[in-house]
Amino acid sequence: MSQKTAQKISLKPVGNRVVAKRTEDQTTTKGGIILPDTAKQKQETAIVVAVGSGITTKDGNIIPIPVSVGDTILMDKYAAQEVTVDDEEFIIVKADDIIAIVEN
Repeated sequence: MSQKTAQKISLKPVGNRVVAKRTEDQTTTKGGIILPDTAKQKQETAIVVAVGSGITTKDGNIIPIPVSVGDTILMDKYAAQEVTVDDEEFIIVKADDIIAIVEN
């Protein structure tokens, strides 16, 4: 999935949540060493594939989530909930746990 191409998924996040797909891990180091799956760390970047409606305030106003489908986000390392839909892995993260939008 490219950054600019949105993918149709059957998950629709609610409220202040975002559905994203982790970016691919690098399997070889700069020195040419191939890393086994057990040595890889989960990356903290992901591409947004769906966005919830936003945060509802006490007075009923909705504050929209400041990310869009296709954005690359940086998030807290252990903040996301991992889910599998149609043999694809996605993460669901609260908008508050998104640290930044990565700009190219």
